[in-house]
Amino acid sequence: MEPVRTVVERDLQPAEPLLPSALRELYDGDLHFPTGPGQRPYVIANFVSTLDGVITYRIEGHSGGSTISGSDPGDRFIMGLLRAAVDAVMVGSRTVHEVSPKHLWIPSFVYPEAKAFYADFRLNVLDKPPNPLAVIVSGSGKLDLQRAVFRTPEVPALIITTPAGGEELAKAGATQLASVEIRTIDATGGSIDPLAILKLLQSQFGIRILLHEGGPTLFGQFVAAEAVDELFMTLSPQIAGRKTSTMRPGLVEGVGFLPHTAPWLRLLSIKERSEHLYLRYRNTGEHRSMD
Repeated sequence: MEPVRTVVERDLQPAEPLLPSALRELYDGDLHFPTGPGQRPYVIANFVSTLDGVITYRIEGHSGGSTISGSDPGDRFIMGLLRAAVDAVMVGSRTVHEVSPKHLWIPSFVYPEAKAFYADFRLNVLDKPPNPLAVIVSGSGKLDLQRAVFRTPEVPALIITTPAGGEELAKAGATQLASVEIRTIDATGGSIDPLAILKLLQSQFGIRILLHEGGPTLFGQFVAAEAVDELFMTLSPQIAGRKTSTMRPGLVEGVGFLPHTAPWLRLLSIKERSEHLYLRYRNTGEHRSMD
């Protein structure tokens, strides 16, 4: 892959580089994350969007992010790099069902060309296990347990669900899967509290940095809970459009902010390759009055 090119870099990087030289060359820079808040892991998110803000066509066979990105190598490389940098990757149950049944939330799956580079970074620089923990959030517990993420021994998976969802999973045989663990949290207002999820991940699994890959409803809940620290966004050069009769979600669904409560983010970097832009923002916790 031709390396991405840095256009804007505002993040203050430590003097000593963290990324190995091969990854630093492909990324055209280094990649550091601050220490997370003491009470929860540091949460980064990664999405791809069309120019008009659509993140999924929600059409069978074309619901994954690759339809939006056009399987852009730069997007896949950065997705793999972020997966390599974290302790766990989290998705909601709908996201699990919208991607290929073979999908694994590990670095090498999305960009196998850099498999050796990712492995070296995780094992020899970060001193992390070979693969991040795959965290699936499902209130109902209704999951297709035949999918590869639940049946690949070298990829540990954690299902976070409600007590009722836990019973559903037990009936379906999830407790017999060697690489799968299940934890239950009582639902609040029909959904599982994001802060309770983060507390569980930190206290029981030692997660210090978490990558959130959607979907938009689960991500919206985390944004509303002020539990997202950074956002990586690939801007794809296509326009999807919307009709009143179709549902094409944007980045955040299920919650709405007022002008004085809407989160504002600080731009850290802009990278580009071909017609795609790769943006990185940090949440400062600030809100702006429109008066």
